[in-house]
Amino acid sequence: MRRFLRYLWPFPVTLLGVLIALAARGSGGALRQVEGVLETAGGWPAWVLRRGFPFSGPVAAITLGHVVLGVSSSALAATRVHERAHVRQFERWGVLLLVLYPLAGLLAWLRGGNPYCDNPFEREARMAEAADRGVSGQSRLAGNQSTGR
Repeated sequence: MRRFLRYLWPFPVTLLGVLIALAARGSGGALRQVEGVLETAGGWPAWVLRRGFPFSGPVAAITLGHVVLGVSSSALAATRVHERAHVRQFERWGVLLLVLYPLAGLLAWLRGGNPYCDNPFEREARMAEAADRGVSGQSRLAGNQSTGR
């Protein structure tokens, strides 16, 4: 039941993402399901992402519920941990995230910060990336020590 609610709460945003993903597919993009998330690489959304947004500039990917739109498959792979943090945010906040995210950016800007870099939702996603690198780095270090490399 809990898993169902994680998909239901952000469903309206996911539906928007699915519609954009289908349009991306129709314009040459690729679709793929990875761990319960629909990922789209290329197509016209990639054109939009490369041109960027007013406060962030160009981005490699953007998350809409359980849909991640990326400029390419390699960009999706490189940003997967970061974008999964945004998926979890949508699971937590649902449709409200569409309002909370820009408001958090506005608040960061009003405080003299950067609306993208200082946005708490982005900071949380960057912390997830850092934690993943730390765990991955620790695993590699442990593997190197155990094999004597």
